[in-house]
Amino acid sequence: MFLPHTIRQMSRPDRMITTKDVKDVIMTGEVIEDYPEDARGHSCLILGCVMDNRYIHVVCAPKDEYLAIITTYLPNPI
Repeated sequence: MFLPHTIRQMSRPDRMITTKDVKDVIMTGEVIEDYPEDARGHSCLILGCVMDNRYIHVVCAPKDEYLAIITTYLPNPI
């Protein structure tokens, strides 16, 4: 489930992240941070690379009946 904040962040002209991009990151990316004690409930940060060689961060939280996509963005280059 994409939260309204997530859709706004994905749609920003400087990001243009698709739902397929998010799915690909969740399916093939790597959990780089885990937040089991988050006040909003357990969540994690996943890093993945999509077809156009863009790296994307996805913050998500597993719920009983769905996976909540909290936000998604392009990480700052190192």
